[in-house]
Amino acid sequence: MTKKIAKTDLLITEIIKGIEDVKGENTTILDLRKIDNTVCDYFIICDGNSNTQVSAISGSIQKNVGKKVKEKPWHVEGENNAEWILIDYVNVVVHVFQKYTREFYNLEGLWGDAKITNIQTPTKN
Repeated sequence: MTKKIAKTDLLITEIIKGIEDVKGENTTILDLRKIDNTVCDYFIICDGNSNTQVSAISGSIQKNVGKKVKEKPWHVEGENNAEWILIDYVNVVVHVFQKYTREFYNLEGLWGDAKITNIQTPTKN
């Protein structure tokens, strides 16, 4: 059990680094572990300003996780139009949105019972 937790923590850390590397915004972690019948343990949600940036965020996440955690996603959806890309690492599912698509679907509202953690984006001088 401890190895799974450590690997999940590493996976989450590297996903967030992948998002930050290409200036993804409004990163949020939803901890779903205390909610019955969920499909995974965590959602990580972020957004970008264009389909180009959403694609870049997705690519950065997959490259970073592949390199550092040695894991490939189980499934990826939405890469063609890049309005909402879902990257499924089984116990962690990443949602990379364009801003207006994120507002429309409001996953944080749908999963309001989850523990929500907002990640502060580092500022660069």
